[in-house]
Amino acid sequence: MKQLIDRVEDVVKEGVEGIVAAHSHRVRVHFEPNFVVRADAPISGKAATVSGGGSGHEPMQGGFVGMGMPDAACPGEVFTSPAPDQIE
Repeated sequence: MKQLIDRVEDVVKEGVEGIVAAHSHRVRVHFEPNFVVRADAPISGKAATVSGGGSGHEPMQGGFVGMGMPDAACPGEVFTSPAPDQIE
């Protein structure tokens, strides 16, 4: 294997697409701004929790979304926190 990343500009989007491809029955994804949310959200009577962080090696926060975990995740760009409007 020569490389894992084809284009740096696409790494976060492709990582999030991979999470959804593997777990589409559990999560939904939105692009521009990027976020991952539980497939059954919103849940009536439950305060939503949102995780966010930079996508150092992958947009890992999206992998934490689900029952008993955060309701949504906002992966930032590589080594950059998500923007406030992305979280909102």
